[in-house]
Amino acid sequence: MTDAARNQKENCSKKGLSTLVVHAGESRQKLGNAITDAILCTATYTFASSQDAIDFVDQKLPREEYSRYGNPTEKVAEKKLAILEGGEAGLLYSSGMAAIAGLLMTKLQAGDEIAVFDECYHRTREFCVKHLGKFGVITHMIPTGDYEKLESVITPNTKMLLSESPTNPHLSVIDVERFASIGKKHGVETVIDSTLATPYNLRPLAAGVDYVMHSCTKYLSGHNDVLAGVIISSAEKLEPVRKLRNVMGPSCGPHNVYLLLRGLKTFELRMQRHNENGLALAQFLENHPRVERVYYPGLASHPYHKLATKTMCGYGGLVTFKLKDADWHQTADVVDAVCLPRIGPSLGGVESIIEQPILMSYHDFTIPERRELGIADNMIRVACGIENTEDLIADFEQALKS
Repeated sequence: MTDAARNQKENCSKKGLSTLVVHAGESRQKLGNAITDAILCTATYTFASSQDAIDFVDQKLPREEYSRYGNPTEKVAEKKLAILEGGEAGLLYSSGMAAIAGLLMTKLQAGDEIAVFDECYHRTREFCVKHLGKFGVITHMIPTGDYEKLESVITPNTKMLLSESPTNPHLSVIDVERFASIGKKHGVETVIDSTLATPYNLRPLAAGVDYVMHSCTKYLSGHNDVLAGVIISSAEKLEPVRKLRNVMGPSCGPHNVYLLLRGLKTFELRMQRHNENGLALAQFLENHPRVERVYYPGLASHPYHKLATKTMCGYGGLVTFKLKDADWHQTADVVDAVCLPRIGPSLGGVESIIEQPILMSYHDFTIPERRELGIADNMIRVACGIENTEDLIADFEQALKS
């Protein structure tokens, strides 16, 4: 880390989160003297002279050349996101899956091995097993939270350990420090997908993890109108990842970057309400006679509650629960009866979203595959938005009575 970057990090660490999401990474005076960063809708950037082009190639002139390689507004967003995570550099992608795929494709080659906790996002699992597998990469799926098993599969060919925390939809919580220490002990890089936690609730880099990944589509942009992803780490570790991204082209468009920056301005305020709504709804559901079980790390009944309380600042807005003595049709009746949450995939937006995992995220899985992954017919996942808490609970109360 350079002295300038270290000083910036130290200065930023003294400021509150809302101050950072509003100001971090931005120049005080901007193009046209606007208070917001400009949307630059251009594919190419021109040079005033051949000498300017030479200076750019010789890295004497900090500027852009072609939008696949970067955009000035994108640089602002990358710097802001890195500061929020306490990292040195960030790298934006067109989606969260593009981000994790870009990282893994950079770091892995034929004959390499990766160990993944099995409650990871099902598309991440699919990419590792089905697609990286075609190119000779071996994926070990490890029961989530089984650190002894995780360590036992590490060989000289193991290059990466990957997990989410919390996981989706069971909301299991990883001991991130222990996870990182296993990687360091064996010289293996570690990745945490912190999409559900966000920098508000968890800081994986501070715990020793090498890379933290987010689907910015979710809480970071926060308005269900953006697709974007980011990888955050040291500038040195991200440089080869950046080079491959520039070759493959999954860059984030200027309008999406602008919307991401706009959404980030209210990040702390939104997360406070997401956390409040998630905990309140989980507590209500746990005490309801029609509910069999609630998955939420903020509840004392959750198997990872003590770890979550120790390592996280909040528990997020995602709540998963099972209905008592219900088949998938009866479960669908409850989903259809709510008025505020919309039926659909995704999470982290201002609007609450509800789904049955068997119909939405896991519709293309066989029944044995769903059972193996703990995806039940009577399971409902709720992504709490920022509606008033009492309205959200009243809505679920009437839906469960209907």
